Amino acid sequence: MWMKTVFWGLLLFMLVATTMAVEYGARSHNSGPWSWCDPATGYKVSALTGCRAMVKLQCVGSQVPEAVLRDCCQQLADINNEWCRCGDLSSMLRSVYQELGVREGKEVLPGCRKEVMKLTAASVSEVCKVPIPNPSGDGAGVCYWAAYPDT
Repeated sequence: MWMKTVFWGLLLFMLVATTMAVEYGARSHNSGPWSWCDPATGYKVSALTGCRAMVKLQCVGSQVPEAVLRDCCQQLADINNEWCRCGDLSSMLRSVYQELGVREGKEVLPGCRKEVMKLTAASVSEVCKVPIPNPSGDGAGVCYWAAYPDT
């Protein structure tokens, strides 16, 4: 009798696991809810121009005007899929680096090192109080993906 129970339990487990694998595209190397943020699938990355200005100003120690902060926070909140917010921040940061021709360990702007800009960009979601998912459970509200863009 217990063999039947084990058999049916394993069969049920396999059915649930297969359904979840199909739902999240387990065959893909980029599976899960964040996979919808891939530009290759048609997702349009937000330029986050307000956040771009805010991060530059904060990094050099300048006061961020209320309008710039409001624009940044609104642009971040307008990203409907919260899983895409960190990726868009990371993309914005990479474009700033490209625009300024920055390499590792160099100043991005006078008085602003690359490492400081990374951390500033990573904290935008917390400053704006815009939720981001945090699968690891630690550091809620901080966008670690933005802190370490692959450049």
